Amino acid sequence: MEKLRLYLSSAPDLRFERSVLARAVAEIPTSLGWLIRQTPNEAREPDLGAIRRADAFILLLGRDIQAPVGLEWSTAQRAGARILAFYSTATRQTQAAQAFISEVERFTRWQKFASAAELRYKVLRLLVDHLVAHREEYEIDAAEVQRLRAWREQLKQTPVDDVRAQTHANAVIFTTERYEPSEGVLINAPPAEGANS
Repeated sequence: MEKLRLYLSSAPDLRFERSVLARAVAEIPTSLGWLIRQTPNEAREPDLGAIRRADAFILLLGRDIQAPVGLEWSTAQRAGARILAFYSTATRQTQAAQAFISEVERFTRWQKFASAAELRYKVLRLLVDHLVAHREEYEIDAAEVQRLRAWREQLKQTPVDDVRAQTHANAVIFTTERYEPSEGVLINAPPAEGANS
């Protein structure tokens, strides 16, 4: 397996937090690439196939539950996906959101977050734990496992309020360790041995 498939599900009120997570996964020091899908805008249907194939399904809940988040969650739950569920304590949930929290809690343990920084910290730690626990499946060697564990221990709740380039759409992140482009120019690649600098 060369990339980890991630699905980020949330209503529009947590678009910023979802964007922070989509950018943050690229910080994890792994040779794996990432395939990130997100809840679409109101004009499009969710990619249920992507949810069924996801290695991790991250459910974010803010003030209210909104379509198609309920459908995305039930699809992930029926598919047996690894579900990471978080709800915000920075806002008071509506009655519909509270009912949804109770329903999801029958199958999955919720975690709380008060800020985007706290959410980022918790999700990154859980994703590293997932990679290490499934290292054979992802073909991660011992050196990378050590690097991941060390990085996890140093991870801090870095402020994310100044995030400028947000990721609102689906994304694919490749690494040069496992993916060699067939054309184009590799950006930020180290110079070849013997090349003039």
